[in-house]
Amino acid sequence: MQIRVETPKDYPAIADLLLAAFEQGDEARLVEKIRLSDRYIPELALVAEKEGVVVGHILFSYIDLVGAETLPVLGLAPLAVHPQYQRQGIGSALVQAGMAKAEERGEAIAIVLGHPPFYSRFGFEPSVAYGIESPFPVSAEFFMVTFLQPKRQGYAGKVIYPSAFEGL
Repeated sequence: MQIRVETPKDYPAIADLLLAAFEQGDEARLVEKIRLSDRYIPELALVAEKEGVVVGHILFSYIDLVGAETLPVLGLAPLAVHPQYQRQGIGSALVQAGMAKAEERGEAIAIVLGHPPFYSRFGFEPSVAYGIESPFPVSAEFFMVTFLQPKRQGYAGKVIYPSAFEGL
């Protein structure tokens, strides 16, 4: 398996993958909207490829943390693995590769709304423990944060997702 940055040539395969993984088109539309926005980070849009076939995708893009000041932070959404390739470590490999690239870029934190047993393996913890509030009415354990750099001060407030996420 190879993990690499997505290219425009991959877009149709990624859309098909997202449709297969989520069984509806919201995530594919979300990715398209993010790509067209100023929140898109090309280096943090990765695909997993097996024998030339895109089998997984992860996207980190900028969201806002609004507290004493507004800080751009990473939001991890979506992460998808084609159903035929799930439970083979592809999702984990994508998260690890994405977080390593984010760290290299000097990004401070990443936030995810997701499954705690999966994301906690990568250092994600409930964000409320750090004074980071979800904009969604979800149980605290599902809205998580991980720190990519040692500095943890100043990262508190309410998360605001950009307009690309509206309607999801």
